[in-house]
Amino acid sequence: MWLYIIIAVIVIILIALFVTYNSFVQLNNKVKEAFATMDVYLKKRWDLIPNIVETVKGYAKHEQDTLKEVVNLRNGVYDQMSNDEKLKTNEQLSKGINKIMLLAESYPELKASENFKDLSKQLTKVEDDIANSRKYYNGTVRIYNNKVEMFPSNIIAKIFGFKSKNMFEANKAERENVKVEL
Repeated sequence: MWLYIIIAVIVIILIALFVTYNSFVQLNNKVKEAFATMDVYLKKRWDLIPNIVETVKGYAKHEQDTLKEVVNLRNGVYDQMSNDEKLKTNEQLSKGINKIMLLAESYPELKASENFKDLSKQLTKVEDDIANSRKYYNGTVRIYNNKVEMFPSNIIAKIFGFKSKNMFEANKAERENVKVEL
């Protein structure tokens, strides 16, 4: 009789272990999918940058430092970067792109350029897509991290090496209030 109880307890524990492990795999795959979705939009922005820089370069000849900074960041090979490198580089690119867009305010003829207007519109669309994909990514990471950190699933996470993942966070410049001058 005790043997059957012991066997039943072991079977229940094994089933719980398999179910929890499989849920980790499923959540990990969702995080990967969410990053891949965000990565598509980051890559779109990455590919748009040379066009923006070329357009601005013709109008803002004495603003070369800002343009060089963005070009240097952009010169890396995107597909060969790790996910963390992509996030860090795109964070820095966001700062550079913001500087370039602010430059446009100083050059009315640049702002009026159809090419620049089109590129700005595309960039705005891509930035909106990135923001939405960030929300999805962070949501899936939150669910995954909860599973990794909460008892009793945290025991299985430690056994099988599932670790918490970083969320995509706004950088310091994005958190600051925008100054509006009239």
